[in-house]
Amino acid sequence: MSSDIAIRAASLTKGFESYEQPSDRLKRSVLGLLGTLAPLPPLRRALFKRAQDCVRTFWALKGVDFEIARGETVGIIGRNGSGKSTLLQIVCGTLAPTGGEVETRGRIAALLELGSGFDVEYTGRENIYMNGQLHGLSRDQIDARLEQIIEFADIGHFIDQPVKTYSSGMFVRLAFAVIAHVDADILVIDEALAVGDAFFTQKCMRFLRRFQQTGTVLFVSHDSSAVRSLCSRVIWLDRGVIRETGEARHVCTSYFEAFYRQQQGEATSWASAEDLGESGSDIKAPAGLTRQPAQAQTADQRQRFIENAATPGVTLTALDVDPHSLPTQRDTPLIESVELISEQGSPVSWVVGGERVLLRIRAKRPESGSLPVFAFFVKDRLGQPLFGDDTSLTSTGDNAALREAPAVEAEFVFDMPILPPGDYAFTALALTEAAHVAGTIAVQDCVHDALIVKSESTSVTTGLVGAPMSNIALFVRDEVEQA
Repeated sequence: MSSDIAIRAASLTKGFESYEQPSDRLKRSVLGLLGTLAPLPPLRRALFKRAQDCVRTFWALKGVDFEIARGETVGIIGRNGSGKSTLLQIVCGTLAPTGGEVETRGRIAALLELGSGFDVEYTGRENIYMNGQLHGLSRDQIDARLEQIIEFADIGHFIDQPVKTYSSGMFVRLAFAVIAHVDADILVIDEALAVGDAFFTQKCMRFLRRFQQTGTVLFVSHDSSAVRSLCSRVIWLDRGVIRETGEARHVCTSYFEAFYRQQQGEATSWASAEDLGESGSDIKAPAGLTRQPAQAQTADQRQRFIENAATPGVTLTALDVDPHSLPTQRDTPLIESVELISEQGSPVSWVVGGERVLLRIRAKRPESGSLPVFAFFVKDRLGQPLFGDDTSLTSTGDNAALREAPAVEAEFVFDMPILPPGDYAFTALALTEAAHVAGTIAVQDCVHDALIVKSESTSVTTGLVGAPMSNIALFVRDEVEQA
């Protein structure tokens, strides 16, 4: 196998035997033994055939062939019973194929099912050692990483309780924490991210984004948005065979189109959510908040900033920061609090879209240097940045009090877009220009998941977010021209 290939499957088949009655199992064994002892070839063949008639074989995989390159993230989709989990178990070596072969290169870390590799009678701490050794770590290596694993799992005092007392969410927290610290080359995940709260899902997505930069990921999920976000390529399994493979968006669309036609009939056309372009929202944006943000730049100042944005030495905007490379440790904490406030002045914990809100970031001034640029991102549960902004175009030159203040507040007033139902995380940032590299951004402080807001919108949106429509109209062209 080439060194550029991490996983290769060739003519892979897997069959599972079943019997209509318990006596058929004994009958097959007896007929097989008699066939082996039979002196004449015709008799042996007849006995072997009768023995084989006693068993039914379900073929979960039928001649599957694929290759996955090192550093590639590949998703596997398909309906229940299509062979996805069977394929992953064979790749991980926990299940032997009936025919064909699988080759892998590098250490594999797998999260195949809740509690996989755990002994429910042991405590979480004891299972960390056992699971880590199953993944090839020595006891000294586990000792060195134990505190990091416990911190990642974040299950508190339950770490010293028997695993049988854990909820499903605690199971997956601990299992994911282990595989995140075993220095794997290949990561195999089977629907594990469907369990867990929004904070933990965001943490897992940050880890996966970092892992994708160097490792190979094989990801199974029924969540098409997760597959499209994480995977560069998708394999569609259907009844044990590969139906289609290719670019993630195209294969997911083909999969749902086939499923829709099967449910609604071949004559029925199908349109994805991206094709609908429909807005069911009648929400009106309320009046603006009375408190105003810091003094804005004049039109001339803004134009000069835009013209010089590519010039070395000019402060860049938050849009130049890669959200997936933000630090997870706060070396110099500056941001003290982050609030999302409604027009009435109350905290906002859920939205439907169209509300005017105020995001307030309270922070202290760094001990040295100029006032940072404050920014925020809003991310979905997969860690995808949806929208955000910063204070880079806000003028502080004419405000002496703001230049000298030991603490400041940055405020952003905006109308919430229409978001698909789910949990959304706000990330707050304090940015300065990197002195050692002119024209680049340095992240002084970063607060991940500073706020979690739930969207309860029932409106149909196009893409990741929708814009609240104030009016949608249709006119006869002649009447418009006359007017």
